[in-house]
Amino acid sequence: MAVLVTGGAGYIGSHTAVALHDAGRQVVVLDDLSNSSPAAVDALRSLTRPDLPFVEADAADVDSVGRTLADHRVDEVVHFAAFKSVSGSISDPEGYHRNNVGCTAGVVAAMRAHGVSRLVFSSSCTVYGEPNHVPVTEASPIGATNPYGATKIACEELLAAEADVGGLDVLLLRYFNPVGSHPSGDLGEDPQGVPDNLVPYLMQVAVGRQERLAVFGGDYDTPDGSAIRDYLHVMDLAEGHVAALNALADGDGPTGCTAVNLGTGTGYSVLDVVAAASRVIGQPVPHEVVGRRAGDIERIWADPALAIDLLGWRATRSLDEMLVDHWRWQQRHPNGYEA
Repeated sequence: MAVLVTGGAGYIGSHTAVALHDAGRQVVVLDDLSNSSPAAVDALRSLTRPDLPFVEADAADVDSVGRTLADHRVDEVVHFAAFKSVSGSISDPEGYHRNNVGCTAGVVAAMRAHGVSRLVFSSSCTVYGEPNHVPVTEASPIGATNPYGATKIACEELLAAEADVGGLDVLLLRYFNPVGSHPSGDLGEDPQGVPDNLVPYLMQVAVGRQERLAVFGGDYDTPDGSAIRDYLHVMDLAEGHVAALNALADGDGPTGCTAVNLGTGTGYSVLDVVAAASRVIGQPVPHEVVGRRAGDIERIWADPALAIDLLGWRATRSLDEMLVDHWRWQQRHPNGYEA
């Protein structure tokens, strides 16, 4: 039997595919390559097996997903396939909803048709909106501040409804801010266009691909005025997905639909990260503080207690390790996978 990873050529999906392979699972990757590179598939195969099955298809296409489930005898799914830019969702809310909710609906319909019941869903801390207290727990109020977060809430609601009618056991992994790369430096984050997230933008500045990092907001009610986030290593996050699948496969594991935070439980400000990156890289990263960005929140970090208790998982890698690994990837791929 095998595990299907939708969106498996993307940043988090590809790292999770490696972690699943290393844990002894038979991995099948499905991706339409609309926001990822064929070179990522090559890198993935170099780290796993040369014949790792890859299906180029849209996760919203029920027939394509269904054929993949049947052809590869898939019995569990990790679903990443989605657009993920906050700013992109603000400029194209309809497109984000159509793609993100459509892909989730397509995967669920195919799973139902082929009797596949275990699903790990790539959710996000954006579902908490602007939290009224930190750290956030899974019981914290839900409410998105941008269309991207709204699509994650809609997908969570769809999956909870499907679980309620039976036949589907789901873990909704609400993770925080993944950074870093595979320690080999062969697999990493290669966003299209100008990066929307802090660390890839910062690293592109450090390698000379961008001129200067924009720090969005210097007047937040935080110690240094910049926003605070919970950053976790992408390999810790990938291993969290392995732990989630293990929990679902356990006869005494969670059933129905359960949300779990994946984070370190520690918040770092944007300027904290800039200072740490400058130390790791060995030179200052040019940056300037500009106005706040629409859709951003002031501060958020996780309470990871449920992940520890339910999944036996905790993040172990430090901020410096995240940045060292991300910098290794960026140095080896200054212009991305295909340059």
